[in-house]
Amino acid sequence: MHLRDAMTTYGESCLRLAYLYTKDWNAAEEIVQDVFLAYANQYDVFRGESSIKTYLLKITANKSKDYLRKKKRWPWLPFGELPEKSTASAERLVEREEEQTQLLEALHRIPLNYREVLILYYYEELNTREIAEWLQCSKNTVKTRLIRGRNHLKAQLKAQDWEVFMHEQF
Repeated sequence: MHLRDAMTTYGESCLRLAYLYTKDWNAAEEIVQDVFLAYANQYDVFRGESSIKTYLLKITANKSKDYLRKKKRWPWLPFGELPEKSTASAERLVEREEEQTQLLEALHRIPLNYREVLILYYYEELNTREIAEWLQCSKNTVKTRLIRGRNHLKAQLKAQDWEVFMHEQF
């Protein structure tokens, strides 16, 4: 896949993933630039054992973790989100934005190993087997982290009705 096609197809996914790790849009954009630069410079390293999306997301996660190791954790910046393509009412859009802000704030307060699994499962829509391969751990470890991550989120979102976390099946 050509670099331009990869950036168009997977750029937003990589940006969201980097943001969910770093909590900073500017840092996420820089990380994504580094990801695609690495992809362009080392395309011959890609063996095709996984999809290009999985490969790019793995690079994004690793670069995000490197960023977090190198930099001090900064106070949270105001949460934003990528533009949505929706025709919903203005009231519903505001309501949804508030819900997403609450969810993101709660997600950023839980430990990274649980946050990482929740991000991959819900945002990137990987299944538990793919996540286990990606993180190089067992499928049961992924399931345990999903359960514990959901429990952390439930505790953070106390009064909210987050049905998806209460009834989700693997």
